[in-house]
Amino acid sequence: MVYQASYEAGRLVLRGARVTLREHTPEDAAAVADGESAGLEWIDGRPGEDSVGAATMTVRAMIAGHLGSPWGIFAVLRSSDGTALGSIGFHGPPSAPDGEVEIGYDLSPSARGAGWATDAVRVLVAWALARPEVHTVIATTDPANAPSQGVLTRAGFTRAPARGDLYAYRRDAAPVADPSSTDA
Repeated sequence: MVYQASYEAGRLVLRGARVTLREHTPEDAAAVADGESAGLEWIDGRPGEDSVGAATMTVRAMIAGHLGSPWGIFAVLRSSDGTALGSIGFHGPPSAPDGEVEIGYDLSPSARGAGWATDAVRVLVAWALARPEVHTVIATTDPANAPSQGVLTRAGFTRAPARGDLYAYRRDAAPVADPSSTDA
């Protein structure tokens, strides 16, 4: 997955071909948690219910000191015009020493079914797996959420053992070749 990473106004921005992921500042997350736009034009006029819920959890985690940049929440923007389509982000920083990080995502109803979630997951996962502290990205879905399971499969995830009542999926970093190896 080809993407460009930059910092703009103190926030991480990841640009893919069709989607741009713009990190929410703590102020942005608080605004979205209150159902406000955070300065974005949302496809359905305001952040969706799941984006509001994710922002609320992010704000609580930030206040508790469990979450910080860049391991928070991002707005999913349509690259062509900057319209906010939903949210994607991390449930927390990578765990040590196994390097596992969990992601979650959602789209506003009007943005679903057009490949935006798959593109957003691909960009976020490519960025995460390029970090030396990340070895595995995990995502969970409700067993009845076939569209989300399709997103993960298209983004290169494979099924993993269930986590409670949820289906789990994982994507591992590519193994790094040992330069001292004599295997050909």
